[in-house]
Amino acid sequence: MAKTLNKFEWILLLSILLSGLIIIEPVFNGENFRLNREVLKKAESKYGRDALNRLLLWEDLIQKDKNSSDLQKLDKVNRFFNKMEFVNDVYLWGVKDYWATPIEFICQNAGDCEDFAIAKYFTLKAMGVSERKLNVTYVKSLRYNMHHMVLTYYGKPGAEPLVLDNLSDSIDMASKRNDLIPIFTFNGTGLWLAHQRGQGKLAGASSRITPWQDLLQRMSDHPL
Repeated sequence: MAKTLNKFEWILLLSILLSGLIIIEPVFNGENFRLNREVLKKAESKYGRDALNRLLLWEDLIQKDKNSSDLQKLDKVNRFFNKMEFVNDVYLWGVKDYWATPIEFICQNAGDCEDFAIAKYFTLKAMGVSERKLNVTYVKSLRYNMHHMVLTYYGKPGAEPLVLDNLSDSIDMASKRNDLIPIFTFNGTGLWLAHQRGQGKLAGASSRITPWQDLLQRMSDHPL
């Protein structure tokens, strides 16, 4: 999944780098993960009983599967979230682009591709998968002729990644996803050009992504 960025993709990348958000260590580390009971009460009050039940299932998934292998965790998490509905931000949140927290996504039982990828990222991290192995990856979907976001997993540095996609329950090697053209990847450590990730070459340690910073702040301050 390597390519040279075209003019449009360079403009997109530069606009993100200059947009004003410093990538910081995620606040969601999942150690002894347990949802705050007040958060659960607010979720039930705001979104209903079904939302509460989904949050409890999510908590149960994280608590019980920490000792499974990485591949088992990937499969369970991918299937857990892929049951949710894809809905555009404009219809769901009333804005063009909104990155939901995992709790917001689960309560709504719906979101767009960013929400699927981000929820999987934080859930796997909470289950003990090393952050170094996980990246949210911005791609172009040739099948749908649109930009898209997936989660990628690197078993070891320089390895070919696996792709977790809300469009498929199957987790495939990147080389089998010829329908996806990578643009860049990021996680709590930094931002990489997609073809540089395997070598661990950062695209600027002080890179900035506004939606990511906003997401982390909201997760810290008020998850609902």
